[in-house]
Amino acid sequence: MTETDFIVGPGKQEVVITRIFDAPRDLVFRACTDPELIPRWWGPGSLTTTVEEMNLRPGGMWRIAQRDAEGNHYVFFGIYREVTPPERIVETFEFGGMPGHGLLETDTFEDLGSMTRLTNRVVFQKAGDRDRMLQAGMKEEMVGTMDRLAALLASLTAWRRPVPVQ
Repeated sequence: MTETDFIVGPGKQEVVITRIFDAPRDLVFRACTDPELIPRWWGPGSLTTTVEEMNLRPGGMWRIAQRDAEGNHYVFFGIYREVTPPERIVETFEFGGMPGHGLLETDTFEDLGSMTRLTNRVVFQKAGDRDRMLQAGMKEEMVGTMDRLAALLASLTAWRRPVPVQ
């Protein structure tokens, strides 16, 4: 399994998360944009995730809800600014529980043949917002999310690989 790189520059407003997946770019892009697949990897595994809206086009809205075992409800939403399949997605991102602290997220899908490098650049409005997210466990949550995405991609690519004939 490859590692998730998590880069935080001192005093900056951004975090850059990079992971190489053992899956072709079109499949990684699909896993990140298919409302049927997103609940299988997005966010902590202890939460139930539902894609409530996903209008994958510039100006289109997205909205994802999560619920924990105690019934607490969390909502995340944003607007797509750029969608270039299967290369790039630029979107706003906001947590309903913290209005006014939105961020800009850019996902770049780099074709490495049978593998894909996914780079997630997250730019916060203020360095203080970024620091609060880091203190709240952003790194651990993102690494866990990337691990779940890698596991989903492995299960999706398993049926694509030829079975050796004996």
